[in-house]
Amino acid sequence: MLADSDIAYVSAAELARRIKNREISPVELIEASIQRIEERNPSINAFVYTGFEDAREAAKRAEDAVVAGTALGLLHGVPTALKDLFDFKPGWPATFGGVRALANFQPDIHCVFAERVEKAGAIILGKCNSPVMGYRGTCDNPVFGPSRNPFDTSFNTGGSSGGSAAAVADGLVPFAEGTDGGGSIRIPAAWCGLYGYKPSFGRVPSVVRPNAFGSTMPFLAEGPLTRTVEDSALVLNALAGYDSRDMFSIDERRDFTGDVGRDISGMRIAYSPDFGAYPVDSRIAETVSSAVRAFEEAGAVVEEIELDIPYDQRELSDLWCRQIMLVNVDAFENFKRNGLDLLADHRADFPDGYLRWAEKVYAMSVTELNQDYVMRSAIYDAMQAVYEKFDLLVTPTLTSMPVKNAEEPGATVGPSQVNGVQVDEYIGWCMTYFANFTGHPAASIPAGMVDGLPVGMQILGRRYGDSDVLAASGAFEKLRPWTDSYNICRTRSL
Repeated sequence: MLADSDIAYVSAAELARRIKNREISPVELIEASIQRIEERNPSINAFVYTGFEDAREAAKRAEDAVVAGTALGLLHGVPTALKDLFDFKPGWPATFGGVRALANFQPDIHCVFAERVEKAGAIILGKCNSPVMGYRGTCDNPVFGPSRNPFDTSFNTGGSSGGSAAAVADGLVPFAEGTDGGGSIRIPAAWCGLYGYKPSFGRVPSVVRPNAFGSTMPFLAEGPLTRTVEDSALVLNALAGYDSRDMFSIDERRDFTGDVGRDISGMRIAYSPDFGAYPVDSRIAETVSSAVRAFEEAGAVVEEIELDIPYDQRELSDLWCRQIMLVNVDAFENFKRNGLDLLADHRADFPDGYLRWAEKVYAMSVTELNQDYVMRSAIYDAMQAVYEKFDLLVTPTLTSMPVKNAEEPGATVGPSQVNGVQVDEYIGWCMTYFANFTGHPAASIPAGMVDGLPVGMQILGRRYGDSDVLAASGAFEKLRPWTDSYNICRTRSL
């Protein structure tokens, strides 16, 4: 019988290879994964729903396919997890991040991530924790409480894909779903020592209804949280590709795993320590400043730059709060049309700070909405000016180290100030949402450790330049491997 310790930190790519070669049974793999989840999840609160019986049935079908010699998908038999937000699998609950009124909501649809990874043969074990409506950079809600960081369980994982990040860092699954409207893949990747990939807008289809334009306010993405760059490229292979339901999806298929080992000699990389707008914790600044030199060792040219951003960090975070609330307003209005008025009848399910932004956005004029798109246009122009000279832009992922979990469920937020500067505690300490204003691909990669906790470095590419981001990420991983850092998670006390 396969022991959970035999597969805990094996990559998705390696598991898929072993299954294809009949070295591992999908049934035994899923049972070992279930055993590990049951043993370790209570200490980190990563999974908030488990679909083990569904997974066992899928594992049996996967094993039958192996025995029959059927053609196997890229991720055949590999365990994974969904996020509990705007993420669906028929018959499974979707609480939208612990909204009490949605405890029994079970939409009969697949989200694109679930649909495509299952088509590639992956087996979904359950759903992972998220904050209410995904509306903050930490992972905590009143129903399920906070997710706890496997590097130190007194700290938060980051959000909003925090449960997914904890599950991967703790070896419960080799990859898990993240969704990213302002950094929700990259933020928990940074705090949990993972590689988190947000594809170019359009690379992975986003099927949103009834408003098909909802994924543009700001640009939303589904992507993987993994422990290796290769695994993210492999999952991206499964996720990417045209979908007629998404008018913005790119009609292109390619093998992104081939980019991971590509030579980056001569690549020009811009380095911005603060985006020209953010106060950054000195420990993070020092770690990332040192890490960026690995690109020079790989033959790239690195140059520190100043971005011409015409707004300060508070104006930028307020812009994000307004933009992402448009998606939430869409959701509220859709529920209302179907007989459930969440804001009127279940107001207590939502944090006060969230409700304040909802009220502001409901009261906005068309002129004010248009002005926000003017701001986004200026940010896009500033980003594009960088890519006229450079292939990539590198920054810290976050300005803050992980925060402690609050005692009251749902109360964990980020810092209210960094280096003595006041920032929005929901999102103002995150340097991630630029890529959601503009649609550029972006990844967070482990840059180092400070006091036993991970620090993330963000790599941003040109629009549709996913290949360059993955190539630079692979080069960095080769020179600055982080695999040993997971020994902290592996050996922690339960």
